[in-house]
Amino acid sequence: MATTAQISLTSDIASGFSGITKSMTLYEAGTEIDLKETTGYSRKKLASTSKVDLVTMANTMVDTTATTTGAKIYIKNIGYADVIDKSVGVMVLINSQEIGRLYGGDWLMMPVTAADGEDIEVQPDKDDAVVLEWALFYQ
Repeated sequence: MATTAQISLTSDIASGFSGITKSMTLYEAGTEIDLKETTGYSRKKLASTSKVDLVTMANTMVDTTATTTGAKIYIKNIGYADVIDKSVGVMVLINSQEIGRLYGGDWLMMPVTAADGEDIEVQPDKDDAVVLEWALFYQ
């Protein structure tokens, strides 16, 4: 069974923009073979401004020696205690390089190179408690 991701965008910012809906099947790198592995759905509570590993590639079942490993990461800032605080941002990094920030309710889904040492790290802007939900899909 295939794993798919779907996004639907609507906006009234630009005139004439009627919105888009896109979907993609998560494939192994350079193929049309479905990704079959996942870390599973997880949550991580953060309560300090310390940078921590969200995903340590060496601790997954990903073949970290392959140079063409296909992987996709989903991360969402779901707030804390049923409160989504738009002022609490969490920096997302790969190998200590900033990818972006997820504020309350923000999420990302992106391809990653699942190589040893290319860990996915997170670092909150504030000491306020925040929870991230995440899943890694890989070959």
